[in-house]
Amino acid sequence: MKTTIFISSVQKELQAERRAIKNYVHGDPLLRRFFDVFLFEDLPASGQRADRVYLGEVDRCSVYVGLLGNAYGSEDADGLSPTEREFDRATSKGKVRLVFVKGAADKGRHPKMRALIRKAGTQIIRRRFQTPDELLRLLQESLVEHLDSRGVIQDLAFEERPCPDATIRDIDPERVLAFVRRARSERRFPLPDRAPMADVLEHLHVLRDGRPTTAAVLLFGRDPQKFVPAAEVRCMHFHGTTVQRPAPSYQMFKGTLFDQMDRAVDFALSVVDRRVGTRALSTQAPVSYDVPPDVVREAVVNAVAHRDYASRASVQVSVFADRVEVANPGSLPAELTPESLRHPHASIPRNPRICEAFFLTRYIEKFGTGTLMMIDESAAAGLPPPVFEPRDAEFRATVWRDWLTDDVIARMGLNARQRAAVVRVKAAGRISNLEYQRLAKVVKKTATRDLDELVAKRVVVRIGTTGRGTHYVLAGKGDIKGDTKGTNALSAPHPWKGDAKGVAKGTSPARSGERLGKGSARTTQRRGGGQQ
Repeated sequence: MKTTIFISSVQKELQAERRAIKNYVHGDPLLRRFFDVFLFEDLPASGQRADRVYLGEVDRCSVYVGLLGNAYGSEDADGLSPTEREFDRATSKGKVRLVFVKGAADKGRHPKMRALIRKAGTQIIRRRFQTPDELLRLLQESLVEHLDSRGVIQDLAFEERPCPDATIRDIDPERVLAFVRRARSERRFPLPDRAPMADVLEHLHVLRDGRPTTAAVLLFGRDPQKFVPAAEVRCMHFHGTTVQRPAPSYQMFKGTLFDQMDRAVDFALSVVDRRVGTRALSTQAPVSYDVPPDVVREAVVNAVAHRDYASRASVQVSVFADRVEVANPGSLPAELTPESLRHPHASIPRNPRICEAFFLTRYIEKFGTGTLMMIDESAAAGLPPPVFEPRDAEFRATVWRDWLTDDVIARMGLNARQRAAVVRVKAAGRISNLEYQRLAKVVKKTATRDLDELVAKRVVVRIGTTGRGTHYVLAGKGDIKGDTKGTNALSAPHPWKGDAKGVAKGTSPARSGERLGKGSARTTQRRGGGQQ
């Protein structure tokens, strides 16, 4: 049965592209079997209202194609163009949305069109094109992927395909045995330790006609990267808040997916700040990090579990002074948006076989609760909620180490000198009045006034009163206790509090104890979370 593609755009500006799409789909031997194309300009004259007609067609279509250019289009009484109305309707109806933006630069676009492009980019992957031929190529790839994902084209998912040139001898029996023992302990896996390796693989549905699938090689292979070179996690540590080349610390983790996850989490936790408490409650002093370990672990596991393994890109973990970013190739399923991840949602795995193995070993749960846990634990630690966003051909989760995010700073009304000083303190850990004078190229009186204002706004805390030892450090995530021997105005709530659902009210207690500094930290204990 054919379904309809609805093409949305400013008709006059993108008339040639709209017509090219219709002609291409109707002329392609594969696509014409499954799709018709709706163009508003092809409708005969009618007494119906135009907005009811096009919104009704959005309701009936299976695929929404948005073409975004420079013009925004005519606006209704609410200030919205038909293009934005159609995009919002397709979103609310859960339609498959494919958005293509003409041109690489956004400077010359109508302000509302720039806003629409940004809005689309927070929900789905946008593709940019320069020529009609490039647009048609991108559209064809997206439509074929859509048909494949729906099972209309009988083509196996990447993880389900027999791995080319791999045989059962490329599977490590010791890794399979370790998996069975852990799965029996964590989830009461039904097969015994002594079960033949082939039986275990058959039970997990990672053998096809006696050959290991890509999932089997990734999970249990002796050398997975021999067959899937991009199946790796790249970890980088930057001392500041921006990407620096070369990265001060850069490691690539290969091996099985279990190895990659464990080692990537260990890397991230080894380079963030951590403190050791007292032994008042137990014989072992508790260790705490400036970012919740479970949140970092969940971000890494989600990235490895849900990445697109057909892509030549890798999972990337970037640790900055104020955040941890975890990016994976691929996009969210059409049924999910970044906003839906902030609420209870269904678990829709991209790689069901891989996710089943992760579930059995308690790396993940199957209830869509992982992102909710990340939000709740970040709030409990006095941190802003994580950010989930698609970017080009990847999905990125940002976990904050620092409550002073860019959005928070933007709302504080700081001047350019003060914003530059905040960046310096994040990277260096402190700043003195003299260093501020040199950085901002101002006299001492101006530097003092700027720093006093930063103290009053709870951005920094002054340590000391007079003399060369006096300096300023970033304010903590909660109310800072104790005598800092200086001005400390930390009574108002943080600017980000209450901005997002799932953020706990109030502030976290200040953490006390001896700071350990940075070094190696092994984190062998894993706690399951959820899925995107």
